[in-house]
Amino acid sequence: MYSKVHSASVFGIGAFLVEIETHLDKNVPGFVIVGLPDSAVKESKERVIAAIKNSDIPFPLAKITINLAPADVKKEGSAFDLPIAIGILAANEVINYDNFAETLFLGELALEGALRSIQGVLSITIEAIKRGFKRIILPTENANEAALVQGIEVIPVNTLKEAVEYLNGGFEILPRTVDVEEIFRQGQSNYHFDLSDVKGQENVKRSIEVASAGGHNILMIGPPGSGKTMIAKRIPTILPPLSVEESLETTKIHSVSGLLSRDEALITTRPFRSPHHTISDAALVGGGMNKIKPGEISLANHGVLFLDELPEFARNVLEVLRQPLEEKRIAISRTKMSIEYPANFMLVCSMNPCPCGNYGNPQKECTCTPTMIQRYLSKISGPLLDRIDIHIEVAAVNFNELSSGRVGEKSEKIKERVINARNIQTERFNGIKNVFKNADMGSKELRKFINLDVPSQELLKMAMNKLNLSARAYDRILKVSRTIADLSGSESIKSEHISEAIQYRSLDREYWK
Repeated sequence: MYSKVHSASVFGIGAFLVEIETHLDKNVPGFVIVGLPDSAVKESKERVIAAIKNSDIPFPLAKITINLAPADVKKEGSAFDLPIAIGILAANEVINYDNFAETLFLGELALEGALRSIQGVLSITIEAIKRGFKRIILPTENANEAALVQGIEVIPVNTLKEAVEYLNGGFEILPRTVDVEEIFRQGQSNYHFDLSDVKGQENVKRSIEVASAGGHNILMIGPPGSGKTMIAKRIPTILPPLSVEESLETTKIHSVSGLLSRDEALITTRPFRSPHHTISDAALVGGGMNKIKPGEISLANHGVLFLDELPEFARNVLEVLRQPLEEKRIAISRTKMSIEYPANFMLVCSMNPCPCGNYGNPQKECTCTPTMIQRYLSKISGPLLDRIDIHIEVAAVNFNELSSGRVGEKSEKIKERVINARNIQTERFNGIKNVFKNADMGSKELRKFINLDVPSQELLKMAMNKLNLSARAYDRILKVSRTIADLSGSESIKSEHISEAIQYRSLDREYWK
């Protein structure tokens, strides 16, 4: 007796189809699963047996052989519980269903027969549509996530018995539908912070506006308590809203990581990830012993990755950021597989100016020697600094600013200017591959889109010589000045734009050396 049902498994942020073949050999005891199952899939045998029996469904007295095809690809996770149970009951002729070829099954079984949620449903649903499936049967908790994808019937079920009755035509279940546009619209401005909460720090607010408008990475340097973390948490509130494509990609990453909450079908706001400085390199970029999972840089995709107290991170952890910052993706290779995850994020860092944190603070005396300060700053390598366009000093806030009742500019107003600047860049780089904003420009784009007049050239030359700016600062100043010009609505870069961009290179100035 034989049956075949379809399921799927996650690979990276994509998915691949799995055929579950079941063979029953009557009057011979046994239960075996073949096809490179991992431990979770092997253990599904016990869950399936208990779930079928506790659902008051006849369990066959036979040797059960389950084959997961393709047999040369490792199968992971608990999502195969429901399709294995359905395959056994179909082979035992308990289920009379004519559309197995058009239906995909997913779900983890509890021992009493209830269905539990699984990970990666959005990726699997997208793959199911590509493969021509007309419906997907899965746990109710995952139904809203699957229903985000149009073109397939999403059938939510709570128990194995309910699924069997539906397949036999004795129980009607209406397909789950969601209004994607309405969900997307309602969640677009769902932020709990606003830049108007920050007292003073107008120069820092201006720098993050420039960074957000051009997609530039930024490093904030200042004493403890000056508001670096507070400002960083509010950067997503001024970034352009996610597009539908960006939202779906971000949702897929969080889904396969198991971080999508039950009441959240779609991520509609830009992610903000702030890992602790004790994080490992594998946790930052992705990896794992048994399963390669996305790291913090991928979870921050289309959002902000905030590294607080930058010099406290291990040197090897910071160095692994160099390739993702350039390529906007991360390829993780292991002996048996290689997985690529997106990593298009805005890097925001903060640090103290010295080990005691009081260098340059007029209110407190610094106790560090120049050697200690230099050793502290040298924890951040030149190649990493080369990928950070803006360095801004964050001064301590005085009492008058803290006690002032003046309310700063709202995030919504700043966001409007950022969006206008991004629109200018989108039009400018139309048709150029992998260049969407000013921070993405290479040497070819710099030569094409940036032409300085004589006063601007002279100002930049003087800055390079008198302020002893490094050679790597040159391109960064040009990119940032282009963004400043876009914010002001200027087609050409003027000397005042160059002047402001020069101020954003604190770590390249001589007194920091």
